[in-house]
Amino acid sequence: MSTLRAEVLAATRALADAGVPSPEADALALAAHALGCEVSDVRRRMVLLEECDAGVADRYAGLVAERAARLPLQHLTGQAHFRHLTLSVGPGVFTPRPETEVVAGFAIEAARACGPTPVVVDLCTGAGAIALAVADELPGATVHAVELSVDAHAWAARNVEATGLPVQLRLGDATTAYPELDGTVDVVVSNPPYIPVGMVPLDPEVRDHDPEVALYGGSEDGLAIPLAVARRAAGLLRPGGTLVMEHADSQGQTLPAALRRTGEWADVVDHPDLTGRPRATVATRA
Repeated sequence: MSTLRAEVLAATRALADAGVPSPEADALALAAHALGCEVSDVRRRMVLLEECDAGVADRYAGLVAERAARLPLQHLTGQAHFRHLTLSVGPGVFTPRPETEVVAGFAIEAARACGPTPVVVDLCTGAGAIALAVADELPGATVHAVELSVDAHAWAARNVEATGLPVQLRLGDATTAYPELDGTVDVVVSNPPYIPVGMVPLDPEVRDHDPEVALYGGSEDGLAIPLAVARRAAGLLRPGGTLVMEHADSQGQTLPAALRRTGEWADVVDHPDLTGRPRATVATRA
């Protein structure tokens, strides 16, 4: 019987050899999942040189093998951490990424500036990450969220129910959603599909496991769907309301320029994510 420390170190080496970007963090996360505990507890047990039960070791080895085959870590654990929340995710829904936490932050900041009871709409909500983060951090907000994919909507519904947060979730097309809210919304936030058609993602976790409907922006520049969503946002927002939209790092100039050309937006400013890459456009409804 080997120690937990030896098992985790071997898993880290195996994941590194497979090209997994964060082998140590993933090895620890999978060990925590196999043991049914927190990562901090795994680290403590490693320091104590605790032995690893044969059944746990076998379960852990299976998880590591699947991760080495580039199944997403979040699909193996069933969880994605997003700001202060832990969400359920899996096949059929886009996995929330750390860069989108910054996008959510811009939306929360804009909504908070509108007073204690802002109205916020999340277009293309996926697993519900942004909408739920807004509801979690702004308890007085009225939050609406819409998702086109039946599978993704099911994950979002599961997360709304599990968190108990007051997000009003709808299955439907973001480009036509909520006509009854026209001209009344304070903030619209969206992480739409934006990858240029024909530009296949390099990461197997994205290319092979995120649903295509959540990835590709419908045109060679990837902006067809984002601009259609922005047109809907313009209809939803009151004058002076705020649009926050995530985009590819290659679209830090093209998306703001396209929004300016419509004449519907003022104060169009692009912002980087925590890695310094262009990530989110924030604009004011003219």
